[in-house]
Amino acid sequence: MRYLFQGDSITDAGRGDYENPGDMGCGYPRLLEAELTFEDKSAQVLNCGISGNRVVDLLARWRKDALNLKPDVLTILIGVNDVWHEFGGHNGVREELFEKVYRLLLEETLRALPDVKIILMGAYVIHGPSTDGDWEVFDSEVRARREVTRRLAEEFHLGFVDLQKAFDDACQKALAAHWSGDGVHPTAAGHMLIARTWRETAGKMGLTGLRRPGKKAAGRTELWAWGGAAYRNRTGGKVKCGTKNLM
Repeated sequence: MRYLFQGDSITDAGRGDYENPGDMGCGYPRLLEAELTFEDKSAQVLNCGISGNRVVDLLARWRKDALNLKPDVLTILIGVNDVWHEFGGHNGVREELFEKVYRLLLEETLRALPDVKIILMGAYVIHGPSTDGDWEVFDSEVRARREVTRRLAEEFHLGFVDLQKAFDDACQKALAAHWSGDGVHPTAAGHMLIARTWRETAGKMGLTGLRRPGKKAAGRTELWAWGGAAYRNRTGGKVKCGTKNLM
């Protein structure tokens, strides 16, 4: 099974060669690569996250860095730069455009790869040096992109990972600085948190051979069984048609 992780610097996590999807960086995709390939010797894990990307940047490189790689499982984490870039250079992506472009990405993906399984991870933000100065706006605008992501996951019957809840819960156990040095980019512990949260969702979808110690594997639910094929069935066999800056 081929797993592809897509997104911004949170996914990038220090990749050195953007032309090599096998360059995993040192973040949560690397942690998951270790687990997935340990459990399944035929598994392949790829990382095409690029620092600074917004949803429009994903669109510009989607064919090369997603469709042409033909993943079996595609995971996307995007949204924080669509807000953050507005603060410094007034180059963010407004909520309505974010939704329009994200929907287009999903439609194009399901058209080209009808059997792919997709997991959307919601953007998150916690307190830190880079977020506290504009906290109310930062928090509310990231929340808006996260809710767009959640709605799209429901619309297309995809997996959804609520990273905001995971980080909020984690911040009840340790200071925010333990999970992120600036409020956005994860520490080592933060990357492990993302990896474990992704693993729970992927496991429920039956997309990994990983099992949580001491717990029986959860059965698949009707929601996860749908995937891209269900969306095509639901629309009569057709998919409805409705862009490297650093952070």
